[in-house]
Amino acid sequence: MATVIELPIETYKGPVDPDWCPGCGDFGVLKSVQEAAGKLGIKPENLMVVSGIGCSSNLPGFIHSYGVHSLHGRAVPVATGVHLANTDLKTVITGGDGDGYGIGVGHLLHAMRRNLDVTYVVMDNQIYGLTTGQTSPTTTIGHKTKSTPQGNIENPLNPLALAITAGATFVARGFSGEQKHLADTIAQGMAHKGFSLIDVFSPCVTYNKINTYPWFKERVYKLEDEGWDPGDFYKSYEKAFEWGDKVPLGVIYKTEMPTYEDGEPAFKKGALAKQELGACPDAMKSFVDELI
Repeated sequence: MATVIELPIETYKGPVDPDWCPGCGDFGVLKSVQEAAGKLGIKPENLMVVSGIGCSSNLPGFIHSYGVHSLHGRAVPVATGVHLANTDLKTVITGGDGDGYGIGVGHLLHAMRRNLDVTYVVMDNQIYGLTTGQTSPTTTIGHKTKSTPQGNIENPLNPLALAITAGATFVARGFSGEQKHLADTIAQGMAHKGFSLIDVFSPCVTYNKINTYPWFKERVYKLEDEGWDPGDFYKSYEKAFEWGDKVPLGVIYKTEMPTYEDGEPAFKKGALAKQELGACPDAMKSFVDELI
């Protein structure tokens, strides 16, 4: 087993400072992703961060690594293409509950059932922040928002239960108010071989006045403190529905299964980006010239 040489968080400091609202939970998520990469010794040139659209999806611009700020709801297919082209890169997807669980949920389902070896960190603030406070897929019933002034009447989506049943092999929850615990959880997800979903409570201090830092602080607890075993599918599925006076943090479910990449013959010779194309230089030049 290779020795991991941890890297300082400064290794991943981007050239642009974050411009989120003061107090936004996404600051803690950014730091946690940086610390997780450092714990695993992943060099910036070996890290790819892909996002969609939203406040949280600005994250790739604030971290020193490869990055793609893609289209609304399309972070997962873009990350899939990047990852399959170069499986030697550690691919991390970052985004919000609207981007990932709303417009992008179809892509998410299929990436999870394929068990792609990527990590998805969702900053779940239970509101649409970028568009100034509308109901999101995870907004709780009764919550009054700009789009539901009489109170939300729709059942919120349960991302943890969805991930477990769809085929994700690492499903966890974090809280940006427990930043060190979150960094450890993200590091575990990044180290896991298979699809990792980490749903993160990342409070929107501007538009969500219900699911605040104090609200979560009174309710969250860490599963590992109670000796939780994440290996039982059915118990993990049941745990995913725990909500109210107690809300669990940590690894809800974890299992080992073959990844999509394990079964695809094209990867037997290594990353596609590093394989010989098998085409003569003149033919390739002619092809590129035609496209240009």
